[in-house]
Amino acid sequence: MKHTDEILTGKEQRAIFIRLLGYAKVHFKKLLLAFFIMLLAAGAELLQPILIARFIDDYLTPQAFPTDVLGMLVSFYIGLLVLAVICQYVQSILFQKIALRIVQALRVDVFKNVQKLGLSFFDRMPGGGLVSRITNDTESIKELYVSVLAVFVQNGMFMIGTFVAMFYLNATLALYCLIFLPLLLVVIRLYRSISSRFYEHVSAKVSEINAKMSESVQGMAIIQVFRQEKRMRKEFGRTNDEHYQAGMKAMKADALLLRPIVDILSLIAISIVLIYFGFQSFIGPVELGVLYAFINYLDRFFEPVNQIMQRLSIFQQAIVSAGRVFRLMDQREYAPTKTGTETPTIEKGTIEFNNVTFSYDGSTQVLTNISFKAEKGQTVALVGHTGSGKSSIINLLLRFYPLTKGTITIDGKPLQAFSEEEFRSKVGLVLQDSFLYSGTVASNVTLGRDGYERGEIEAACAFVGADTFIQNLEHGYDAKVTERGATFSSGEKQLLSFARTMLADPAILVLDEATASVDTETEESIQQALEKMQQNRTTIAIAHRLSTIKHADQILVLHQGEIVERGNHEQLLKRQGLYHKMYLLQARENVTA
Repeated sequence: MKHTDEILTGKEQRAIFIRLLGYAKVHFKKLLLAFFIMLLAAGAELLQPILIARFIDDYLTPQAFPTDVLGMLVSFYIGLLVLAVICQYVQSILFQKIALRIVQALRVDVFKNVQKLGLSFFDRMPGGGLVSRITNDTESIKELYVSVLAVFVQNGMFMIGTFVAMFYLNATLALYCLIFLPLLLVVIRLYRSISSRFYEHVSAKVSEINAKMSESVQGMAIIQVFRQEKRMRKEFGRTNDEHYQAGMKAMKADALLLRPIVDILSLIAISIVLIYFGFQSFIGPVELGVLYAFINYLDRFFEPVNQIMQRLSIFQQAIVSAGRVFRLMDQREYAPTKTGTETPTIEKGTIEFNNVTFSYDGSTQVLTNISFKAEKGQTVALVGHTGSGKSSIINLLLRFYPLTKGTITIDGKPLQAFSEEEFRSKVGLVLQDSFLYSGTVASNVTLGRDGYERGEIEAACAFVGADTFIQNLEHGYDAKVTERGATFSSGEKQLLSFARTMLADPAILVLDEATASVDTETEESIQQALEKMQQNRTTIAIAHRLSTIKHADQILVLHQGEIVERGNHEQLLKRQGLYHKMYLLQARENVTA
């Protein structure tokens, strides 16, 4: 993945722009209609100075005022004004609708790809940065369609029409004015080359701000407990200052290369026209209407140029943002999926690891030759110090990371042979930190899975003992759950997590330190629920408290990525090895407590 501050080359910017236009293909007919209406508006505006010129030269100067002709002229002029206003309103609405639909499709595509990415990607990418790309960056892209493309096309057509009208009035003078086009193109090219790196840096700093905010909000309790508010404010202020500095550089480029240069060119052009007509006055009479029309057209020519130049900054921001969005959309670091043509199903849920070796970064091994088997109805517990490889075994079993060496089978079939639907529906996971979503108690149990009746939800909750506290809630299963379930205790959240898992009736149960964050009293009720959940299922459990796995059929003791001991609780105590030391240490801590 490219670094967020990498400068886009001209070729890359063109490729991004073409790709953005590809999203407009499905709206081709609406765009065609919008452009046609835009053309009508431009034509209506361009005809207005010609009518005024005709009035000045044909009627005002010779002081001839035929009522019927002037009435028609005025009516036509007012009609053009009304037509221009109506067309501008309609084309603006059309472009807004198309832009919103395009950005909607873009956001869905990005989010769809993000959901398929593996955990290895999320290990490196801050959550705030992802949110920034899916929200802020796509919002910048919306401005491309709303404020930039429409203006570019409209004013481009207007500029062409202006030159056509100028050639109609005076071809010689129009040729003199054409010299300004290459000068404007040089300014545009210079601005794009300078501003692209500034806006890339601005977007990167916005991502950093979002990431810092996300981390701070999620870890607010720790920040306040350890009185880190001052340090966090300082770091946040530093990031904001860097964003400010990057923004100031971009604005300075805008201030220098946009309107001031165009205004200078406009003054030079008007001076050329006045000088030309000044010399013409020595030769013969000057048509005041043509002079007025030329001055008017020059103003109408450079005003669209000003609008285009001012929107170049929006265009540049949109291209930079689109580049960041497309880099995320093009990520192919997907989670492992099904391979092969077989479509096996999980029946018993027998798990077998055979000489599994694994590394996250390709160089440092976190697992070495891991082999074990868990039959249906058995519980295999994984214990060991922090960094011993327990979570890595779970991550591989849950197919979060690709297996590099060795084999993992379920019911004798390779792990990668199972479809995503089959695998996820037959494997249940309970984490140490139970995550609850905003919604109701019932919706947190179902997690949006269709096909479950209220009776099934209540039965799952009753099975794990969660029904007791749910019935005490004011609205029961329809009680509102705040973000992350802040109003529930750790034990209550864990019981809801158990019910969520049991609702699917999985053949395999994975417990990742499911009782580590609850108190001893709550642990007893949680443990009872766990014992019921493990019946007639294959269970793999990471255990922090060794007292919770005394009845496990097999305990695997891990150290530095290897299985150094295995057996049941009594066998490992008799061996007086690492497990025995860990057990005595915990027993001593409990007595001291």
